Amino acid sequence: MRLHSPSPLPLARTEMLIGSGSHVYEVIDDWGNLPSGLTLGTTHGVVEDSDGRIYIHHTNSPSVFVFNPDGTFVEAWGDRYAEHAHGMHLARERDGEYLYLAATRHHFVAKTTLAGDEIFRIGAPELPEIYNDDHPFVPTETTIAPNGDIYITDGYGEPWVHQYRSDRTYVRSFGGLGSEPGKINNPHGITIDPRHTEPRLTVADRKNSRLQYFSLTGEHIGFLDHDLRLPCTAEYHDGETYVPDLHSRLTVFDSSDNLIVHLGDWPGCWDHEDWPNLPKSAWVSGQYSSPHDLHVDGDGNIYLVEWLPQIGGKITKLVRQ
Repeated sequence: MRLHSPSPLPLARTEMLIGSGSHVYEVIDDWGNLPSGLTLGTTHGVVEDSDGRIYIHHTNSPSVFVFNPDGTFVEAWGDRYAEHAHGMHLARERDGEYLYLAATRHHFVAKTTLAGDEIFRIGAPELPEIYNDDHPFVPTETTIAPNGDIYITDGYGEPWVHQYRSDRTYVRSFGGLGSEPGKINNPHGITIDPRHTEPRLTVADRKNSRLQYFSLTGEHIGFLDHDLRLPCTAEYHDGETYVPDLHSRLTVFDSSDNLIVHLGDWPGCWDHEDWPNLPKSAWVSGQYSSPHDLHVDGDGNIYLVEWLPQIGGKITKLVRQ
């Protein structure tokens, strides 16, 4: 089912600024105007297409909401991914743009058109030494290499990264539980690091509180293991790394992995007995409870979604000054 609607309501601008130095942002809380009858579930993923439209992946039905850059609603689709909707990746391929949607407890990743037409699914690889009825495949995010290879992180099942060719031919798996180089614990997110002559993989090794770098064939290269608490994923923009940290902040690093700034830091929020489901009356504009994913657009603006499983979705736009 696809729903379309105009959305004339104005967005709530706060005139609040956060950040420092070259990274100062105006905060727009509760970004995105929804028509009557639609509500956000837990917000997990956010991407942007080449026309500037913003796609949100969340757990209500329909599970994909599409907005214009000004926050007006465009359409909704994706009933089949509801409840277990998680990571979202937009790939620009030879014949157009496609979405890769991770559906955790549905145990698959789906490739769709931007209109929601499903092209294929990838389920658990045939690896009986890893997966069985007691140890299911629970994918959390996907990325696509320049050659079209597909990489899927099993963030909530068995801690492995699985590589496929674009035709879904299985290639290899790497990782496995641990903290030593090459091992991972809760590989929640994955993206391509374009900062090098040879592209690399960046895995959000969340329970090890680090980003881990791999070659495209799965060899460990290095870590970013400072100024991170529980990194959910990473995104690259103008050589900088942007990380949504589930423990209450966004962090930006420079091209040499040095800290630039923490944004929206809410110290100790995650220690509160109600975290991450703090009542809305406790929310503070410009501070963030549980950042789960983000996207940086061409102007340097940040779209942030938070994990609030009993509250519903939350989208914030940070407008670069």
